Amino acid sequence: MAMGAADVVPGVSGGTIAFISGIYEELISSINNINLSLIPTWRKEGFNAFWKQLNGNFLVALFLGIFISLFSLATFVSWLLENHPILLWSFFFGLVAASIFFVGKEIKKWNLQVIFFFVLGAAIAFWVTKLPASENIDSLPYLFLSGALAVCAMILPGISGAFILVLLGSYKTILDAVHERNLITVAVVALGAIFGLLSFARLLKWMFKNYRNVTLALLTGFILGSLNKIWPWKKVLETKVFDEKTIPIKEQSILPNAFEGDPQLLPAIALAIFGFSLIFILERLAAKK
Repeated sequence: MAMGAADVVPGVSGGTIAFISGIYEELISSINNINLSLIPTWRKEGFNAFWKQLNGNFLVALFLGIFISLFSLATFVSWLLENHPILLWSFFFGLVAASIFFVGKEIKKWNLQVIFFFVLGAAIAFWVTKLPASENIDSLPYLFLSGALAVCAMILPGISGAFILVLLGSYKTILDAVHERNLITVAVVALGAIFGLLSFARLLKWMFKNYRNVTLALLTGFILGSLNKIWPWKKVLETKVFDEKTIPIKEQSILPNAFEGDPQLLPAIALAIFGFSLIFILERLAAKK
């Protein structure tokens, strides 16, 4: 459910939440279990063997939580983004900043190659956050492609699937479809997401198996570079009107003006510290179990 809530926010990655909660590699491995070899397993050894090979309990629990969260929290998170953006971004900024340490400590050995990929990941993610948004597009083939690309980003820590949808111009169309229960649009995006998930997860599993440290460095860099997108204080440089609503498409991160008595400054700092601390509290609780 936490992954689903994060994926609604353009700038926060569900993959980061998966890493924080310690299920990332099992998620990638389980997605890779979805292949044609499951069919002969079911025929020869029965449903129980099929379900075990699939790691079905894990996948059903995870994706059920994500979909419940998307349908139940999408409206609430959208309301927070519209009415209390600085407070929401502050919480996620602290959460994501802490996850840099959390993911980075998994790197067993730092060397020039690992540092290079860490810097490369940060540079790519930072560049992605500076791209302008596209016009709102609602053609079904394009939404299929959007779903495929967004889910690839979703399972990458640091790169937000929702933000990729903003860049592609599909975010509002898909969010409206979820709110209005437009099942055709939701189904097309879901099919695109399944296609992207099954293909991209194979590449990630291969990278983890053969280049674990380099892969972790790249992912940690992605998280670091994404902080620019979720910095709470922004100056809007350019806007566009989507369906009679003005949306910022180009922003610049700025420092908060503490001297003007911003009433949201202290609550924002408190939420950022809470988000940052939450990661280490969860890790401590998990270690005890």
